[in-house]
This record gives sequence, C-alpha cells and structure tokens, in this order.
Amino acid sequence: MIVDLPATTVSNISKALVKIREEGGAVALGRVLTLIIATHLGQEEEAIEAANDASREHPMRVIVVSTEEERTHNGDGRLDAQIRVGGDAGASEVIVLRAYGETASDEEGLVTGLLLPDAPVVVWWPGIAPEKASTSPLGRIATRRITDASAQPNPQEFLFHLGKTYAPGDTDFAWTRLTLWRAQLAAVLDQPPFEPIIGVDVAGAADSPSTLLLAAWLRLQLQVPVKYDLASRAIGSGGIHGVTMERASGVIELRREVPNVARLSQPGQPSHDLSLPRRSLRDCLAEELRRLDPDDLYGEVITKGLALLETSDEGAGARA
Repeated sequence: MIVDLPATTVSNISKALVKIREEGGAVALGRVLTLIIATHLGQEEEAIEAANDASREHPMRVIVVSTEEERTHNGDGRLDAQIRVGGDAGASEVIVLRAYGETASDEEGLVTGLLLPDAPVVVWWPGIAPEKASTSPLGRIATRRITDASAQPNPQEFLFHLGKTYAPGDTDFAWTRLTLWRAQLAAVLDQPPFEPIIGVDVAGAADSPSTLLLAAWLRLQLQVPVKYDLASRAIGSGGIHGVTMERASGVIELRREVPNVARLSQPGQPSHDLSLPRRSLRDCLAEELRRLDPDDLYGEVITKGLALLETSDEGAGARA
C-alpha cells in the first residue's frame, strides 16, 4: 500500500502512520531499528529496494530524506511525503520525504518526529557523503553511519579522508565488500605450512576503493610490505582483481579474472575455483545492520592501515 501526502508536515505524516496502524495493522510488527537514507531527488528507488530486501532480515522503519542536488534558498519550501507499507515495503515501513527549498535545510528536524522510540538509528548515504559523517545533521543522531566510497568523485582520496575524519560508528561499503575476500585469505593462511608472509601484491580497478582497503588490511595484519596496483577498467574488470602472497615455500595467488569466480593457486596443491561474487547493495546493507556497535577493526584499518600504506614507498608509488 502506498499513501501519498503532498505539501504536508511531519505532524501529518505521524498522524497518517497512526491511522494506517489502526485501520489495517500493517505496521504493527516489531521494528528493531530506524534506517535513514539520505539521498537526492530521483535517486531514491535503488536504495529503497536494497533496504526492502534487507528488512526481511532486519524489520525496521526506513526514512528516506530526499533533497535537491543543488539546493535553493528562495523561501518556497515544501515537503511531499509518501508512506509505503505491506507488499510495497518488504518487512519494513518506508517513509519517503521529498524536501524542497528551505524545508531541506533542516534534515534532522524532518526525521526527529518520525524515529522509532528507544530503537537504534542508522544513517546511510548511498551517494555523495557529507564532509564529516559523525558531525553532519543526520550523523549526530545515529549510532552507525554508512558511506559508500565508490559513489564519490575520487574513491581513493575519499578513503584517506575517511581515515582523517573517522569516529566510532562510521563504516563504508568499501569495507563490507571485502568480507568474502578476507574470509578466503584468512582460511588459506590457517592451513599448513604455517610460514610467515614476506610480501603481498594487491591488484584491482582504478575506481575500486575496496582494493586499497584490502591492501591496508593486509598491511596492518601481516606487518609486511604491501604493493597495490590500480589498473584502468580498459585492461581489467571492475572491483578487486587478485591478491598474491609470497612466503618461503612459494606464492599463494587468489585471482578473479571472470565475474563471480576466483582461482586459488598454492604451492604443491592443484588450483581450484571459488565462488567470489561482487556483493550487492542488499548484501552490504544487511551485513552492516547485523551489528550496531562500532566496528573496531574497520576503525584500525581506515586510520592506521591506510596511514601505513600512505607513508610507505609501495603505497605512495601506487597511489600516484
């Protein structure tokens, strides 16, 4: 069910939610959190679809704050709203707020009256992120703040910026997209021979911030030199291309040359293929919503691991 509320107020939206609950019980299910999606007009649907899919694992209230990409301050403020419940909202209830003019200048005020009582608040910026997520109007009221480096004009520079502005509770989808790679690499090193790694090479697309973050994680965890190569899409697929780890007995290589499948090669063992797909928005969002406490490992990688890469000869050369 979709209810449109043109030229409305937050108070009227709250009353409409109560009316829907009383008449149909469509939103009477328990919600575990409030997810705020901050985006621009016309760019809402992909994020809403991902949130609807993720809500089947995490029943929640979704508040979409959609504003003009180039905000105007001509005094002609207006708030159009839409409430989606039932089959149009997965296991969540979706409130879409389209704010124009001066109305868009108070994002915190738009959502405060619609938050679930005594429930954690998560903010997600699927597009351009604020200068500092933790001190932004929406970030101040959130326990978790999710950005996406791949959606920024310069993904690599944005990661270094995140390292300088990090606050507990921040996270980025560039980190979430690494979960399968980190699990595979950790599993390989848990097998004999248990020899130390003496060198690492990481390769990926030039527009893949996850490649840089994977190099930072390996640099921090293994405490060895890590080289990373960011190639253009013209000579490779998107995302992470592969990881090579060197030790005394030979080279371990995990390389993804075709979509969704990576080949693992180890000394003295036959090569075999592994399922290693690029993760969808739904998968990334669902994983991030599984934990509402700060991700300490991400905090160390984004602040310390990237700094180690930036100050090393290998990192500086690759970054340039």
